Amino acid sequence: MKARLRLLLVLAMLLLAACGTGGAEPTGEPDAAAPTQEEGAPAESGGEVEVPSLADYEAPEPAFNPVALAPGAQASCQNLAYDGNGAARIAYMPPATEFNYYIAIGEGIKSKAEELGVETFMLAPQSGSDIEGQMGMIQDVLTQEVDAIILSTHDENAAAPLVKQAVEKGVAVIIVNSDIADFPTPVHGVVGYSQRRGTYKEGMYAIGMVQGEAKVGVLEGLPGYHSTERIGGYLDAFADFPGMEVVASLPTAWNVETGNTAMMDLLQANPEVQVVVTANDYIAIGAARAAEALGREDVIIFGNDGDTTGLEDIAEGRWQATVNTTPFVMGEVVLQVTMDCLAGTYPGGWTETPTVIVDQSNVLNYLCHPDKLYPAPSKEYSCP
Repeated sequence: MKARLRLLLVLAMLLLAACGTGGAEPTGEPDAAAPTQEEGAPAESGGEVEVPSLADYEAPEPAFNPVALAPGAQASCQNLAYDGNGAARIAYMPPATEFNYYIAIGEGIKSKAEELGVETFMLAPQSGSDIEGQMGMIQDVLTQEVDAIILSTHDENAAAPLVKQAVEKGVAVIIVNSDIADFPTPVHGVVGYSQRRGTYKEGMYAIGMVQGEAKVGVLEGLPGYHSTERIGGYLDAFADFPGMEVVASLPTAWNVETGNTAMMDLLQANPEVQVVVTANDYIAIGAARAAEALGREDVIIFGNDGDTTGLEDIAEGRWQATVNTTPFVMGEVVLQVTMDCLAGTYPGGWTETPTVIVDQSNVLNYLCHPDKLYPAPSKEYSCP
């Protein structure tokens, strides 16, 4: 009976294709929600301005071509104040300077800016938990003459009213290091990796290491979209393997110090834990130090980011693996996307940047290219 139903479904799909349903050909890229306006429709400001098509835009390498944001989440790159005269002025606003990861994105932005002749500057609070500080800085930037803001925030809801003001002023707003399809107010674009898919891949890697049987500890980031997606990818992978039992889940503030403290608490309260998954590399770095201090080098630890220190820890065998999101490359991609938006050629949507699972077997492929890392590795590595 099931085979007959499958056959009927296949025949129905073939019939629809033969009749020409008007759907776009599959691209092999990630699924996404429907676009917020018809491709080629006039911009909201009036006039017959041609809107670029998602299908026609070619993303900067090595990113994937964009897919549409959720309905209501897309602002038009045709409604901007920048007129193309003079060098564009762009603010890069990460959530904190305490994380070298965001500095690495900034270095990629800076490198591409030199190539394109663009003026960029970075503004961020020191602490990733200083949400109020970042909001104050966004307010300050809105009083300056900037053409675009490249923004990463730990609190989308707090940032939304200020992002709305920026968009209404004609400032392009591109969200970076994210895959959020429905930012609380319309934005011009999103550039970043698939957080859930990345940690899902790493979760499956962990399952393979322990043959699907382990007591698992979870170290989250600050509550919010990013922690939910990253931890959610691991949990999605574990859901099909009952032997992967999550026995504890603790929050952190995304940094080494709170990762260390949370790992101490986790292992002391749950000595049976064999695997620990974390929301980023800084948490994993702190967790590894705690495990060493407790004499628990047997615990298998997983991170997420591709931070230089994390890559060196993996090379030295201090912890197991990370989802490398190549932040320097992400910075290069996001600046090019921002410039395409200012030029009116970016159709909007989410432009996905690639990820790869990195462990001791391939970590030197990255450490031996210090020009694509920030900070540079602590020593020179030989390429394999």
